[in-house]
Amino acid sequence: MDSPFELYIDGRFEAGAGTFDSIDPATGTPWATMPEARREQVERAVEAADRALRDPAWATLTASQRGKLLYRLADLLEQAAPELAAIETRDTGKIIRETRGQIAYIAEYYRYYAGIADKIEGSFVPVDKPDMQVWISREPIGVVAAIVPWNSQLFLSAVKLGPALAAGCTVVLKASEEAPGPLLAFARLLHQAGFPPGVVNVITGFGPECGAVLSSHPKVAQVAFTGGPATARHIVANTTGNLARVSLELGGKSPFIVFDDADLDSAVNAQLAAIFAASGQSCVAGSRLLVQAGIKDAFLARLLEKVAAIRIGAPDDAATEFGPLCTERQRQNIEAVLAASVAQGARVLCGGTRSDRAGIYFPPTIVDCSASPQADSITTELFGPVLSVDVFDDEAQAISKANSTAFGLAAGIFTRNLTRAHRLSRAIRSGVVWINTYRAISPLAPFGGFGLSGHGREGGAAAALEYTTTKTVWLRTSDVPMDDPFVMR
Repeated sequence: MDSPFELYIDGRFEAGAGTFDSIDPATGTPWATMPEARREQVERAVEAADRALRDPAWATLTASQRGKLLYRLADLLEQAAPELAAIETRDTGKIIRETRGQIAYIAEYYRYYAGIADKIEGSFVPVDKPDMQVWISREPIGVVAAIVPWNSQLFLSAVKLGPALAAGCTVVLKASEEAPGPLLAFARLLHQAGFPPGVVNVITGFGPECGAVLSSHPKVAQVAFTGGPATARHIVANTTGNLARVSLELGGKSPFIVFDDADLDSAVNAQLAAIFAASGQSCVAGSRLLVQAGIKDAFLARLLEKVAAIRIGAPDDAATEFGPLCTERQRQNIEAVLAASVAQGARVLCGGTRSDRAGIYFPPTIVDCSASPQADSITTELFGPVLSVDVFDDEAQAISKANSTAFGLAAGIFTRNLTRAHRLSRAIRSGVVWINTYRAISPLAPFGGFGLSGHGREGGAAAALEYTTTKTVWLRTSDVPMDDPFVMR
């Protein structure tokens, strides 16, 4: 079994205090030994990041120089994309045709924030005191704990690392204990790019001895977390001591709304991408199909025909369109929720049961919940390839059903009616709305949600400001002695 992975702390690679096996989802067997960081190593990583904040090697760099380091990292990431893609596919089960393209595109996020680094500007305040000059500068908030899940981990790291480093912060990046290989390999690129020791540290490990120690550390000023609501509640509780700023991206139960005037072929293809790409393991998965009643049968017929043709196979095969789930725990949870949903009146149209294939596979599954719109599968985020179907009669009912969730991350609207598209994009409570498309991203576009989907935004120029705090400077310009010292100016 391979074991080329190490922690990266204070500019050095080192073994973990413990180790654990990482499972190859395509076979269900261990493929690599991963290093486990425990309390002492986590604390050293935070201390290293804290020292680096004040080390002239980082603290005195100009914003443009920070940008050049990010440009260098982007180039290295683009060059290493094939190698990183192979590791991500082996460790997570994501198909190689997606990991190759996605990792290469992630380089654009680092280039974007490289260009933002010297655009983080302060402002002049025209105060009501003629003998004063007042200006506001933006400074790095401090040490950032960036905590990411296993899925799309290089992307979810980029939307945290890019703006944080552009702003001048230092970072402790915690990879998920599920499939941390890609981020541990990415640490080699950070080292090669020439970031000073301690500026970025990469660790992985388990909750009490790693994640909890990191998020509660007194020298952590901000926690940027992507994951589930249950873990987010622990993180928020952990920050009651250090009062760290917290941003949360927590997934969703996104509605995919198809009106009777939509281009059905385009909508069907988009629905495939929304729920069956990445085997449904996406925070923005369009897992709730809301289809207008009059076209339900026609839409589902086309969709079922397409689903039947999906090529399920080994994730490292370029012809494969659909691979395994990442963990056995996910598969068991999906099976339990589906069983409950069927008991509640839902009807499985395709899939629904695991095959005899080796590995952690679960087939593309469609469940008709139109007779049981409160079935568990339509209300619970499954993080897997399960599409729950419901119907609506008119625009008002579509909006009501779309908003009948505690989540609010993404939504898709399919209609040729431009005014309707505008009305729904305003009415649906969601941080991202795609119209006649789905699952599109760009470094220029903010990303985040409402409700149980979290708060804060990643992507876009404003994200860099999320990693800064303001300093207000007052300069008295008069040489005349101050008036009464016991009265506030």
